[in-house]
Amino acid sequence: MAALHIKLFCILPLLFALGINAQWRGLPFIPNPLVSHHGHHGLGFNLDPSNGGQFQFFDPEPVTFKAAGDKPKPNAGGKPKPIAGGEPQPIAGGEPQPIAGGEPQPIAGGKPQPDAGGKPNVGGIPNPAVIKAEDVNTVPNAQPQPNFPIGNNPGAWALVSNDAGVSAMHLNVLPNNKAIMYDASDFHISNIKLPNNECLPWKNNKGDAGNDCFAHAVEYDLDKNTVRPLKVQFDAWCSSGGILPDGRLISTGGWVNGYRSARYITPCNDGKCDFKEYQNAFAENRWYATQITLADGRVIVVGGRKAYSIEYVPPEGQENKQSIFLPFLDETTDMDENNLYPFVHQSTDGNVFIFANDRSVLLDPKTNKVIKEFPKLDGGSRNYPASGMSALLPIELNEQNPPVIPVDVLVCGGNKPDAFKMSAQKPPVFVPALDDCGRLRITDPKPVWEKEVMPSRRVMGDMLNLPTGELLMINGAMAGASAWWQAEEPNFTPVMYNPKLPNGQRFVKMAPTTIARMYHSTSAVLPNGKILVAGSNTNPGYDFKAKYPTEVRVETFTPPYMDKALDIHRPEINAQASDNKLKYGAPFGVQFKLNEQDKPTKADIKVTVYAVPFTTHGYSMNQRLVVLANTELKAEGAGLYRVTALAPPTGAVAPPGSYLLNVVHRGVPSTGVWVTINQ
Repeated sequence: MAALHIKLFCILPLLFALGINAQWRGLPFIPNPLVSHHGHHGLGFNLDPSNGGQFQFFDPEPVTFKAAGDKPKPNAGGKPKPIAGGEPQPIAGGEPQPIAGGEPQPIAGGKPQPDAGGKPNVGGIPNPAVIKAEDVNTVPNAQPQPNFPIGNNPGAWALVSNDAGVSAMHLNVLPNNKAIMYDASDFHISNIKLPNNECLPWKNNKGDAGNDCFAHAVEYDLDKNTVRPLKVQFDAWCSSGGILPDGRLISTGGWVNGYRSARYITPCNDGKCDFKEYQNAFAENRWYATQITLADGRVIVVGGRKAYSIEYVPPEGQENKQSIFLPFLDETTDMDENNLYPFVHQSTDGNVFIFANDRSVLLDPKTNKVIKEFPKLDGGSRNYPASGMSALLPIELNEQNPPVIPVDVLVCGGNKPDAFKMSAQKPPVFVPALDDCGRLRITDPKPVWEKEVMPSRRVMGDMLNLPTGELLMINGAMAGASAWWQAEEPNFTPVMYNPKLPNGQRFVKMAPTTIARMYHSTSAVLPNGKILVAGSNTNPGYDFKAKYPTEVRVETFTPPYMDKALDIHRPEINAQASDNKLKYGAPFGVQFKLNEQDKPTKADIKVTVYAVPFTTHGYSMNQRLVVLANTELKAEGAGLYRVTALAPPTGAVAPPGSYLLNVVHRGVPSTGVWVTINQ
């Protein structure tokens, strides 16, 4: 009997530990007050099956890398065949043209390419319900190990579509692993027809009636590499947009009959969703305006041509009766404007940073008053049509943060104030673009711009936050300005920017493409870590024989962190055993698998969340990357780990909505999974 007592004494604590362990994973067992008072904000199963939980993409073919070389000649293209409307169509294949040297990756004709998507793979991850208590061990804190080396890997390019149907002037990746691409409809032509032989009536400026049977927007399936035509009734030419906190895409403004419009589309997987449009949502015309989501979930629209004001997106179906005058937008307009598509960022202090031309201010969204003006950024103009680039640098969080979390704005490229006028004259003079960047800590009491120089000049480029904390500068030209025929010297070579390195060491050239991506080109970070690159149309209408033809081809750029040699160290998130509904300031858990030979410390693992942007005209609206604080790393089996991280503390740090979450292991990111951050 004494022996039995001893055995029970030893076993009961283990049973209690297993009970805590089961409750920690959201399994039915015994109530555990240690975690239940958090309202299951800890490491519970919180998977939303409606969106598949996670998206993972793997190429079955090896990626070919080539060192960055001389500037290639632009690819003239050739006119692709129209895509028939109706059911989703496989992307046209055929023999690809080699991109960035080396052996080209074959594109199978008529079959979907996995490059832009791929299939989920969570194989080899055990069911967390059968993990033994003795397998759960907290990984001790230690100094971080260095990132895995990537050598001189400059990345690689692949052509994944010969014809997306439309030239992607506007681009947004959605939380269902699809992307919305759309163009202007004013020219009543594209490369894809509306389904079911539908046509929309229209009149020219003389009042002559006609029918438009072409689609000017498509849903691009990143997994299947198919396109589905969408219907847009009110012209979205040079509009703004973004993902709402509830996951829907809203497109705001546009041209003529779309000046004051709002368009909504709810992501779907059944091929039935389409835009729902309201023609008079806004009080003023919103053409070349900027849209972002604010800390409290409201959506603000800033500026536009001859619109020196702001508006908040009204509830769906309602109409604004009055805008809010913002003198700053009037003051920054010069003879060639140079303040359209202003750079707008939600600051971590709750205010809104607005940059236009060469000036910037801080707007209080509660009073709609400017409360601070920053020093002028010298060197030239940065907004349309001078068209530079801007992004927030990654926002890094700790377990304990100051009342105002530091955040930096980066503004790069653009051109001289008269670049548009010079390129519009006869004969045109293409002014060399700017090659400088300005970096400003907007949360400092008295900030000063830090200047640095890019490896090449760039106007009309895109700037994207990458899951590793680096930024990518891609697309654009090296001379001229935004507008038809008003730029030369395509900038084929992307540049990687590492904000953590000293000034003078932050830029690295990547492998060049062979396709000119100039005016009206776009790009987006995909869940698998690659970059989708589309669009470019320097011509009115669709002209496939111009010097810089209308581009309906789609590429992907594979950054160095996707090198196949790093796959052995790449984390693999198990979405079914991870939280995907985050609450401000609350802990949550992510389970991931690593190679058993890797022995990470807590400092080796970073968890990032990325607000996917709406990209058009060289600006990615609503974009931000937040590096979260890790509180614990536990081993849950052979090569299986669970990291506990803290969600962003407030909406000022991460406005409510959908985010891509990545686990980054010593510089090697996982495939992203979708999460939501809501108040």
